[in-house]
Amino acid sequence: MAKLSAEFYDFLTEEDEPRACSAIPDEACTNVPKNFTLNVLNGTASKLAEKIISPNLTLAWIMHFFGASSAIIGALVPIKDAGSLLPQLFVSGRIRSFAIRKYFWAVSALVQAVCWLAAAIAIYLLSGPIVTYIILALLALFSIASGVASVSYKDVIGKTVPKEVRGQMLSYRSTFGGLLGLIAGVLLIFVLKDVADKSLYAGLFLVASVLWFIASTLFFMIEEKAGATSGGRSPVGELKEGLKLIKTESNFRNFLITRGLLMSIPLLQPFYVIIAKDITDSSWNLLGYLIIANGLAQVLSSPLWGRIADRSSVSLMRISSVVAIIGLLYALTFYYFEDWGLGFYAFLPIIFINGIAYSGARLSRKTYLVNYAPEEDRPTYVSVANTAIGVFTLVAATFGVVAELFGLPAQLIFFLILLLAAILLSFSLKKVGNAD
Repeated sequence: MAKLSAEFYDFLTEEDEPRACSAIPDEACTNVPKNFTLNVLNGTASKLAEKIISPNLTLAWIMHFFGASSAIIGALVPIKDAGSLLPQLFVSGRIRSFAIRKYFWAVSALVQAVCWLAAAIAIYLLSGPIVTYIILALLALFSIASGVASVSYKDVIGKTVPKEVRGQMLSYRSTFGGLLGLIAGVLLIFVLKDVADKSLYAGLFLVASVLWFIASTLFFMIEEKAGATSGGRSPVGELKEGLKLIKTESNFRNFLITRGLLMSIPLLQPFYVIIAKDITDSSWNLLGYLIIANGLAQVLSSPLWGRIADRSSVSLMRISSVVAIIGLLYALTFYYFEDWGLGFYAFLPIIFINGIAYSGARLSRKTYLVNYAPEEDRPTYVSVANTAIGVFTLVAATFGVVAELFGLPAQLIFFLILLLAAILLSFSLKKVGNAD
C-alpha cells in the first residue's frame, strides 16, 4: 500500500524528492503519499455518489415518479443547501474539542450511506406519496451530515496534506469523480430516462449508499496526527465568535463577500438552461448535453486549476470570473444578434465555459480558506464561511426577480456586474499561495 501510494502521489504531483511538507506537523510528513491517495480515492467515490443521487436531477425524477408535487420537487435543492451550510457554525466548536477530527467526516459519510440505504428500502417496499416524504426527511438528515463533514474535512486536509499540493489533491478528486460522474450521467440520461421502475430507482440509491460507505472507510484510514483542542466553544459561543470574526477581520470579511459574488457562476446555470430550452424543444436531450458539457468541463479543467490554486488561489478567483464573463458575453449575443440564427449547438459551449469557470471558482475558495485560516481556528473559519454562504444562497433565491421584471438579458448583465465586483474585491485579499 505504501509503495503504491508513493508512486501514485509522485505521478500525480510530479514532485521531486524531498517532498514538501509545509503547514503540516513534521511527524505527518511520512504519511503524505498515503493521505493524498486516500483523499483522492475518497473524493472519487463521494463525488460519484453525488452524481448518481443529485437533488436537481435523479432525485427529482424519483420524487416525480412517486407523485411528489412541484412544490416538494422545487424544495429539494434548498433543503440540500440549507441543511448542509447553515448548521455548520454550531458544530465547529465541538469539532475543535477533539484532537482527531477525521472521525467526524467518516461518521458523517456513514450516516449519509445509511440515509440512502433507508431510501432504497423505502422505495422498494412502499408506494405512493409517503415515499416522497420519507425521502425528503432523509435528504434533510443527509444534508446536515454533509455540513458536519464539510467542517471537519477542510481541517483534516489542513493537517495531513502539504500546502503545496492541496489544490492538486482537490482537483484530482473533482477530475476522477467528474469523469465517472460523466459516464453515470450519460447512462442516466440516455439509457435509463425512459425506464420508470421503482426497483431501478431503489438500485440507484443502493449504489450511492455503497459509494458513501466506501468513502467513509477510505477517510477513516487517513493517518491524522492529534491537533490542538483548546478554544472549544458552545454553539452560542461559536456564533458570537463567528460574528466577531466577520466584524473585526476585514480580510476574512472581504473573502466572504468575494465568495458570495463568485456564487454568480453556479447561479447562472439555471438561466442558461432557460435560454437553451427556448432554442430547442427537446428537454431531455438538453439535460443530457448539459451533464456531458459540465462533466467535460470539470474533468478537463480541474488539473490545471489545481496547479494554479497551489500557486495563487486569489489569481484563480479572478481567472474563473473572467472565464465566466466570457461565457456571459457570448450568451448575450443570442439576444442582441438574433439575426445570426444561432442554434442549440452554438449555445452548448456556454454551458461548457460556465462549467470550467465554476470548477475554478469552487477550487479557489476552498484552497484559499484552508491556506488562510489559522490551524487552531480552522473549523470556525470554515463553518462561518459556509454558514454565511448558506444565508447568501437564501438571498440569491430572489435574484430571479430581475429576469421576471426586466428579462433574461438584464439578468445576465446583473450577474456580469457581480463578477466584475468579485474581481475588484479580490485585489483586497491577502495573498496565501506559494507564488504570492
